[in-house]
Amino acid sequence: QVQLVESGGGLVQAGGSLRLSCAASGRTFNRYTLAWFRQAPGQEREFVAAISVSGGVTTYGDSVKGRFTISRDNAKNEVYLRMNNLKPEDTADYICAAGLPFTSDQASHRPVSYNLWGQGTQVTVSS
Repeated sequence: QVQLVESGGGLVQAGGSLRLSCAASGRTFNRYTLAWFRQAPGQEREFVAAISVSGGVTTYGDSVKGRFTISRDNAKNEVYLRMNNLKPEDTADYICAAGLPFTSDQASHRPVSYNLWGQGTQVTVSS
């Protein structure tokens, strides 16, 4: 079983950048599709980005395309989210997720595709 711990959140001004990390325990990390979701107070969980097992396929939510980049390092058991040109509407709790895919190139945007979730790291963007 993989356990996920996020880090790297904080307070940043609009236009700034942050890099989030998610460290995973467990020896089967490289079998999992990985994703980032976010949730703001009073709002539904929103898909941010996902990456396939090998890292060759990535998908992004429409609101972050062109600004955020997801990557993974299977040797380090880590997944990252680089966030550039941050906006106040990016303020949320960012949550790492992992799921066993049906195919090796799967990078789903659907929460039901993921059965392992971290606790989240808070990102606050000031205007």
